[in-house]
Formats: sequence, structure tokens, C-alpha cells
Amino acid sequence: MNNKLMLLLGAVILMACTGLQAQEKKPLSLPEAIDLSIKNSHQLKNSQAKIEEATAALKEAVDKRLPDASVSGSYLWLNNPNITMKNKSDNNGGSGNTEETPKVNQVMYGLANVSLPVYQGGRIRYGIESSRLLAKAAKLDADYEKEEVIQNTIEAYINLYKAGAAVKLVKESLAQSQQRVKEFSDLEKNGLLARNDLLKAELQASNKELSLVDAQNNLQLANVNMDLLLGLPEQTQLELDTELVNQPAQLQPLDTYVQSALTNRKDVASLDLQKKSAESRVKSTKGEMYPSLNVTGGYVAANIPNFMSVTNAVNVGVGVSYNIGSLWKTKAKVQQSEARVKQLVANEALLNDQVRLQVNKNYLDVLSNQKKVQVYQKAIEQAEENYRITKNKYDNSLATTTDLLDADVAQLEAKVNYVYAKADAVVMYNNLLKTAGMLDNASNK
Repeated sequence: MNNKLMLLLGAVILMACTGLQAQEKKPLSLPEAIDLSIKNSHQLKNSQAKIEEATAALKEAVDKRLPDASVSGSYLWLNNPNITMKNKSDNNGGSGNTEETPKVNQVMYGLANVSLPVYQGGRIRYGIESSRLLAKAAKLDADYEKEEVIQNTIEAYINLYKAGAAVKLVKESLAQSQQRVKEFSDLEKNGLLARNDLLKAELQASNKELSLVDAQNNLQLANVNMDLLLGLPEQTQLELDTELVNQPAQLQPLDTYVQSALTNRKDVASLDLQKKSAESRVKSTKGEMYPSLNVTGGYVAANIPNFMSVTNAVNVGVGVSYNIGSLWKTKAKVQQSEARVKQLVANEALLNDQVRLQVNKNYLDVLSNQKKVQVYQKAIEQAEENYRITKNKYDNSLATTTDLLDADVAQLEAKVNYVYAKADAVVMYNNLLKTAGMLDNASNK
């Protein structure tokens, strides 16, 4: 019996500890969320790997200026060949003098060669320049993806805020509906209210309970999504900065954002570097039509027992090579490289148009949302006044229960729309900053 009691007590303690862990709360400001998302972003880790790859490619291009060196050696075993050495008198039919031929049954030799490129038609120089530009472009691409991570974090943060605000508003409205059901129930028991009106109030309360369940599920899902985004345990309950939505955006003239986008957008700068890299690649390809000049040097050592040995055989010289076939084989390669440049020029013009359109759209979205906030704020006042008037009419039997319940729903919708519009203002303004290439600087302040 005591063992069962101890097991039961242990289970209760374990459940209590699990509950405490599940309810772990963490205050989280937006700058803290951005820092965590940047540190734990798989997308940025992939971008870093691309930078390392581009940096290695640049080093490979630079290493082509270094000399090539090779060392080789061989040991050969030979059988005993029959070697007859004849002199001139032998050829004339005389007996002549015969000498014993050396017995050679093995050969050893070693070679060392060094070749330093002096001129390669510009292929090495332009190859280095092209790789250097691509390495810079990879870093700019990583910076652009970093801004995307920041914007995604802001959107996730605001979605979590909206989900929490919706739960709070629905709870408040549900409490009012439940109080109304209680009042209507007392009136119905005393014969002062029709049964049908009580059922309408109960139905509205039931619908709000269902809405609360959905809102709580959305809140929990948004919280888990934020935890995963930040690299936190899924059970962590986040407490957000609710004052964030009350900070007004300092909107500048439209032209300021357009010029900033064309100047500071990382994807625009990256595409420009890719175009310059392609132009260098054209020059490098054309360099294949020119001859190559190398300085060469070598050392040879050999040993043939019973015959001869070679040491200190050093050679230094200049080598020139020219592939005549490159005159007609390289033409197609050059055309491909030039076509790549044309594509990037067209993409650059297309991207500039897209940037201008994006900035204008996001700027108009911010202005439109500011108007919505003002309208929804006024709508709350109108909904509250409408509910007050309808309630007075209902109390004086001048309005129906349906009118009262509709006024209550309109009041809840106005509050939700207002909260959502204020939250969306943060997302839209930061999206404008991202489009203008100003988000990273703004998030660091």
C-alpha cells in the first residue's frame, strides 16, 4: 500500500513538474527576436556556406598564378639483352677488336619540372577578377537573405501578437455574452422574456466559445512557429512587447525610399556585380585565342648500373604554346559569355522596374493602412455608441434581442479590426523599409 502511495505521489510530482515546464514563459522584445532568428536561421547558414564556396573559388583562381611543379621517378628491371657492338672494321668484313658489352639489368631515373605562367592571354587575370566579383555578390546575396529573415521574424512576431489580442478580445466578449445569458435566464424564469430570445443569447455565447477555441489554437500554433523560428523549445510561452504597435511610423517622402532602394538594395548590387563578373568572363574566354608563355625549369638524375650515371642535369628555358584550333573553337564560347551578359543586363533593367513598383506599392499600403487605423478607431466609437443606444432601446422594449446581439457582434468586430490594423501597420512599414534596402539598418537601432 505504501509503495502504491509513493508511486502515485511521484506521478503527481512529475505531472506538476511537466506542467511547470510547459508553462515556462519568456519575455521577448522584437529586437531580441530578430537577433535570435539571425543566429538560428538555417537559411543564413546556407548563405554562409555559399560565401565560403565563392571564397574558395576565388582562391582557386588566384592560385593559377602560382607555378606548377611535378616530380616523378621510376625503377625498371631489365633482362640480360644480347648486345653486339660493331666498329667500322667489322662493317668492312674485318675481324676487328671486340669489346665485352656491359651487363645492364636495371635502370633508375628521377625528373623534377617547374613551370611558371608568364602570359596566358589574360585568362588568369580576368578569371581572378570574375571570381572576386562573384564572391562579393555572394556576400550581398547573404545580406539580402538576412533582411528576408528579419522581415519574416517581424511578421511572425506580429502574427503572434494578433493571435494573443484576438484571444483577449474574444474572452472579454464571451464574458459579456455569458453575463447576458445569465440575466436573460433570470428574466425567462420570471416570465419576463421569451424562450426564443434566451436561446438566441445562448447561441451567440456558444458561437463565441467556438471562436475562442479557434483563437486559442491559432495562438498556440503561432507561439510554436515563433519558438521554432528562434530556436527555442516548443513549450516556451512568449510574452511580447504590446507597446510595439503603438509606436507611430516616421514616414518619409516616396522618392526617398525609391532612391534608397536603387542605391542600397543588396539584390540590385549583387546583380550588378554578377553582370561585371560575366563581362570579365567574356575577356577571359577571348584570352584562349592568344598564345601562352611559360618559364620552365627541370632537373634530371639517372643511374644505370654497369653503364652510366647522370647527375646535376639542370635545364631552364622558355616555352611558348599556341592552340591554333582556338581560333574557330573559341568563337562559340565567346558568344555564350556575351549572351550571358545580355541576360544579366536585361534582368538588371527588369529588377529596377520591379523595385520601383514594389516601393510604390508598399508605400501606398502604408498610407492606406494608416487610413484604415483611423477609420477603425472611429468605427469602435460608433459601434460602442450603437450598442449603448440599442441597449437602451432594448431595455425600453424599443429594440429586439436580435438587434442587441447584432450590435454586440459589431462592437467585437470593430475592436478586432482596429487591433489587427495597428499590428499590420508595423509589418507594412518594415516591409517598405525592406523594399527600400533600409531594414537591416533600422533593426540595428
